Amino acid sequence: MTPDMFFFLASVLFSIGLVGLVSRKNLFVLYMSIELMLSSVNLLLATFSKVLGDASGSVIALLIIAVIAAEAVLFLAMIIHMYKTSRTVNSDHFNKLREGVENA
Repeated sequence: MTPDMFFFLASVLFSIGLVGLVSRKNLFVLYMSIELMLSSVNLLLATFSKVLGDASGSVIALLIIAVIAAEAVLFLAMIIHMYKTSRTVNSDHFNKLREGVENA
């Protein structure tokens, strides 16, 4: 496969993630959209690394994968806590932080 095909695939994946992030209300779908966008950035970094013949892009991609794993743990724990307290995963129901800023 040529690098152009990888660039196109990464662009399509990022676009799908962006549409999912903007159009959905479910926290799980929002999380998966963010993960899809980060994975497309990793694909771009690995492709640039291969094209340029430099390993720094691959190293950064591995670091991003570690950050994605830590983010997954925190985000899923946050979703579980929100579901236990309010019995929903709809993002429209979670405006407590915004109310705290308006009252300050």
